[in-house]
Amino acid sequence: YRKKVVLSNLRNSFPNKTEREIKTICRAFYRHLTDLIVESIKLFSITQKQLDKRFVVNLPGALPSYFQKGQDVIIVGGHYNNWEMLASGLHQQVPHDVVALYSKLNNAFFDRKIKESRSAFGLRMVTTKDSFAYFTEEHTTPRMTVFGADQSPTYSKSVLWTNFLNQDTAVALGTERFAKKYNLPVLYGSIHKAKRGHYTLDIDVLFDDPNQTDEGEITKAHTQKLEEQILAHPEFWLWTHKRWKRVRKENE
Repeated sequence: YRKKVVLSNLRNSFPNKTEREIKTICRAFYRHLTDLIVESIKLFSITQKQLDKRFVVNLPGALPSYFQKGQDVIIVGGHYNNWEMLASGLHQQVPHDVVALYSKLNNAFFDRKIKESRSAFGLRMVTTKDSFAYFTEEHTTPRMTVFGADQSPTYSKSVLWTNFLNQDTAVALGTERFAKKYNLPVLYGSIHKAKRGHYTLDIDVLFDDPNQTDEGEITKAHTQKLEEQILAHPEFWLWTHKRWKRVRKENE
């Protein structure tokens, strides 16, 4: 499945690695991808008790205080390790209501099934086209909004160009724009694979007061955090994605 894409992405990301090293990472990635597929299928029948054992969240000390103040927050991360388990397991382990922004799939069947799996334990899903309405709606319980920020943005989206994995990369500005518009603290979620089928999530506060940041600072920070994860254990990122299909235009 997309082996040419995977190898091309790996070679461009790690130009100093030998072909043997590249193929070793490639094989490790496909072993992990197989685990992901099996684990994602299991999520359709998993119980809350089983999920809590398999996905453990380590909360930052600041999160309860945000909740007590009625403060909404943003958590950002990438498609690294098992993000589907995060979608299923996060809501029950944090005080906030958890809401994930997502792009609707073209295939209606798979879109419905993924929504069923992710929302089984309380997660609310909002399409990106409804994001502005979502952020302005009234609510009583503080919310944690989940952003996945490592997909290739369409040409219609405003982006920040930065170096990511040795390549000129367009990063969508959505996370930063909403954080600054509503002054929402920005957290970063790092998923770690303890063993097959078992993961932990470390949550760190990136910015407590986004309005005090420079333009692009938030976007660069969460992109760098993801890059650090990938450099440490590259096999756990989603290399099948055509991350660099958007090319910088002359006026960008």
